[in-house]
Amino acid sequence: MEKNERLISLDVFRGLTIAGMILVHNPGSWGSVYPALRHAVWHGVTPTDLVFPFFLFIVGVAITLSLTKRKERGDNQNKLILNIIKRSFLIFLVGLILMGFPYFNLSTIRIPGVLQRIAVVYLISSLIFLKCSIRWQVILTFAFLLVYWFLMTVIPVPGVGYANLEPATNLGAYFDNLLLNGHLWSGTKVWDPEGILSTMPAISTALSGILLGHWLKSNKDNAEKVVWMFVVGNFALLISMFWDMVFPINKGIWTSSYVMYTSGLALIFFAICYWLVDVKKYSWWTKPFVVYGMNAITVYFLSGIVARLLTLIKVTNTMGEEVALKTYLYNSIFVPLFSPMNASLAWALTYVLIWLGLMWILYAKKIFIKL
Repeated sequence: MEKNERLISLDVFRGLTIAGMILVHNPGSWGSVYPALRHAVWHGVTPTDLVFPFFLFIVGVAITLSLTKRKERGDNQNKLILNIIKRSFLIFLVGLILMGFPYFNLSTIRIPGVLQRIAVVYLISSLIFLKCSIRWQVILTFAFLLVYWFLMTVIPVPGVGYANLEPATNLGAYFDNLLLNGHLWSGTKVWDPEGILSTMPAISTALSGILLGHWLKSNKDNAEKVVWMFVVGNFALLISMFWDMVFPINKGIWTSSYVMYTSGLALIFFAICYWLVDVKKYSWWTKPFVVYGMNAITVYFLSGIVARLLTLIKVTNTMGEEVALKTYLYNSIFVPLFSPMNASLAWALTYVLIWLGLMWILYAKKIFIKL
């Protein structure tokens, strides 16, 4: 990889991931969703469970490439740290705005969330990158996973009396309730899938991306880089299968086996993108994903705000009933044309395409909103 060469495959991978996030978060009806587009109920994994860890993995790769470039152009470490803190604060703030919109009830606003976790993981992972050698980055990647495994499976949960991995009674849920009571995900109210303790292994997800960034920056031949991405990715999958026996793959509590599984798959998928796009230059299919990837957090935030508005704005349907604008549009346009499952999927795909069009306008005007 040349010093100033942009890694297009990373933009493509990021764009694919963000498009996936918007797709799975915006079905026409939550009662009619294909199983692959739902999260696993608890233990186990679906394609939907890959989306968020893939994005954190990409964050890690970008940390290595971006901060290395800035160090090479002469930015001092204090300036870099200040910039990292500012960016983390802005992403966290945008996440809170998305959680609170439009009422901003501070007594019940959800404090954890997707953007909030991205902010915290980005902050800690960036500082580790700046302050630690590659050797220590490797050590910390696995140390976080091992410590988290120990905490979740050995330490007795106060008030419960034993370690467990049940949704409402595990150690992570205990800390969520203790420190964020009343500010957790409305779907559970007693624990949060982006909770406090599970942020520890999420940092390892980003650190695995940082380590890939180092590999991409090396002077190795492109073919050798890709081969080793496949080798390490498959080895991580193998480890995850064994770890799953004692610490099940679980997105809700971001288990260590889940990190190994998703990081392994991310390595394999990225290797495919890297080989096709940056090595073989097969770029005819990439533009939509590059468009999404160049304004990733912007489109995630705006699509979330608009989705909320579509449920808040009320209109009168043909029966004289007052319904949400989304319900009216969905029932009027999609339900008559498709089966329930396909109507719900068609709505989600249409939503993704609408936002692609809007982001394409920004891309054409070279407007890239960076937090």
